[in-house]
Amino acid sequence: MYKQLVRPILFRFDAESVHHSTFKMIKWAFKVPGVSHILKNRYAYNNPSLERELFGLTFKNPIGLAAGFDKNAVLIPEMASFGFGFIEIGTLTPKAQAGNPKPRLFRLKKDQAIINRMGFNNDGVSIAIEHLKKRPANIIVGGNIGKNKVTPNEEAISDYEKCFEQLYDYVDYFVVNVSSPNTPNLRALQDKEPLTKLLQTLHTKNQQKEKPKPILLKIAPDLTNEQLDEVIEVVIDTKTDGLIATNTTIDRGGLQASNEQVEAIGAGGLSGQPLRKRSTEVIKYIHQKSNGAFPIIGVGGIASPTDAIEKLEAGASLVQIYSGFIYEGPSLIKNIKKALIKMQSTKRPETLVASE
Repeated sequence: MYKQLVRPILFRFDAESVHHSTFKMIKWAFKVPGVSHILKNRYAYNNPSLERELFGLTFKNPIGLAAGFDKNAVLIPEMASFGFGFIEIGTLTPKAQAGNPKPRLFRLKKDQAIINRMGFNNDGVSIAIEHLKKRPANIIVGGNIGKNKVTPNEEAISDYEKCFEQLYDYVDYFVVNVSSPNTPNLRALQDKEPLTKLLQTLHTKNQQKEKPKPILLKIAPDLTNEQLDEVIEVVIDTKTDGLIATNTTIDRGGLQASNEQVEAIGAGGLSGQPLRKRSTEVIKYIHQKSNGAFPIIGVGGIASPTDAIEKLEAGASLVQIYSGFIYEGPSLIKNIKKALIKMQSTKRPETLVASE
């Protein structure tokens, strides 16, 4: 029903406007008695065999909602009702910021892709915390953190520290985002020296807590193998708990959309189907090169059960969805779960989740 009826209507309007109006409709719908129950029955499809133990946490299933969709943590129980095993909020910054000028969110329908240059638009960490205080305790939530646009890279660590300290009591794990292409010079923080300093600082703060929480690093798909080797070294040296591979790409190769359309859209990070192959390559390279030294969450171009299984077989322990959810709807989550259960009935679990 989503692809035949709902999506064609939504896609007739500006992408960002639809995003916000859809949030309002979902929030309103869940206030209607019985709606939450109906959606859980239709989409949840939980099974004990789907559970994953990772980072000291128990995930109901290995399919998460990627950061960027619910930046300010306003739809956590609602999105969980669609069957996600975990929700990642953000990217959050210490201070609220409007992000880049509009328009800044675009669909490439022929490619089942999205280009965005949102620029870490969010209401700030303090507002997100007010929402997080109301979240159900049985939903795993990750906090994706970044720096404000006006903060120079030399002072970036302070922004990440502020987000870490303020969010600590309200999320189950952290994701350090230094890989968005939409904040000027942010990706320079992926270089070995600044990345080491940042992750080591957060690790030290984390270890001072009574119960340290998992800290993951989210990386770009545009890194070379030599840069990925450095990332592996830094992650191991700083005792970072894992990686999320990958963020959006600045590459525009192999698109079905016309050059005129792509050029008219301009700069931004590309997500969706065109990212699938590269993100899987990055996962496989890191998993093999590191000998499975740390878990990887795979994200990028998952639009079918086959895509999700591809990520898991490449070395991911969990996967996340964003663009696929926009194009395929909530049935995608249920279909992936069914495929995993079917495979697990014929294969040993370790052949599906290589680094669990």
